[in-house]
Amino acid sequence: MSAVVTETKAPKTSRDWDMAAIAPFVALALLLVLGYFANPNFVSLANLTNVITRSAFIAVIALGATYVISAGGLDLSVGAMVAFVASLMILFMNSGVVADPMLMLMAGMAVALVLGAACGLANGLITTLGRIEPFIATLGTMGIYRGLTTWLSQGGAITLKDRQLQQLYRPVYFGDVFGVPIPIIVIFVTAALAAFVLYRTRYGRHVIAVGSNEEVARYSGISVNKVRTIAYVVQGLCVAVAVMIYVPRLGSTSATTGILWELQAITAVVVGGTALRGGVGRIWGTICGAFILEIVGNIMILSNFVSEYLIGAIQGAIIIIAMLVQRSLMRK
Repeated sequence: MSAVVTETKAPKTSRDWDMAAIAPFVALALLLVLGYFANPNFVSLANLTNVITRSAFIAVIALGATYVISAGGLDLSVGAMVAFVASLMILFMNSGVVADPMLMLMAGMAVALVLGAACGLANGLITTLGRIEPFIATLGTMGIYRGLTTWLSQGGAITLKDRQLQQLYRPVYFGDVFGVPIPIIVIFVTAALAAFVLYRTRYGRHVIAVGSNEEVARYSGISVNKVRTIAYVVQGLCVAVAVMIYVPRLGSTSATTGILWELQAITAVVVGGTALRGGVGRIWGTICGAFILEIVGNIMILSNFVSEYLIGAIQGAIIIIAMLVQRSLMRK
């Protein structure tokens, strides 16, 4: 038998380029230009740094959503999961089981990671072993996580009580390293790790294979349930990372924390070029999508052209437009 060698050629025309992958970055560049004309202060280093910092929560959560969606799943519980994990993390740190503040902070972060992974595992097992549609399964867990948070907080807020611990924790959100805010560093470090796993490891290839065609992947010897369950665990870990940089921002959480974050995370993923039907995952496109969402809101506030109270409506419109663009690009 003779081996067939497939030679990869560089794209020569615009039709050869993957427009779905390029479009988010083009849109981001156009938004930056639009923002400048709306208000010259928009392109100041201070404003852009602030915008990217505020996008950290959605950007990190959306990285996990990229894995879930690429594997053919969906997670609507991430916003409620943020509130639940953050509440338990703060309650643990308020318990005083560890006397040393630094050790308590590290233990609290470890608790957040374990809780996030456990919530993601629960979503994955309900979806795969329970054979429940991801939309219904995570809609149910969204209600569970939000309800448990309301019960834990008794309808109010859960606040970090230890002042020394608060001061120790604040730099995780408000601090910087050589002038670069820590949340921005978290975004790119997490994205680099997510990209490496998705693009350079066997598990990443399995994620794309399962999302592309579940039956073919199963006949190829891939454990579809295992791949999807791990994707949900990755989503839970990303939620935990977002919680770790969210808690020091306000030092408290409540049952309203994270409302509509699932919409923003899914929108960032779709705007970034990842196909909602699965089989395609674009990590850096997702980060670009998260930046786009935050920039749109920032332009609305600075320009006064549209009320800032319509940001949610604009984000809903963006995801519909992104889906229409994706569909038109796939037909070409």
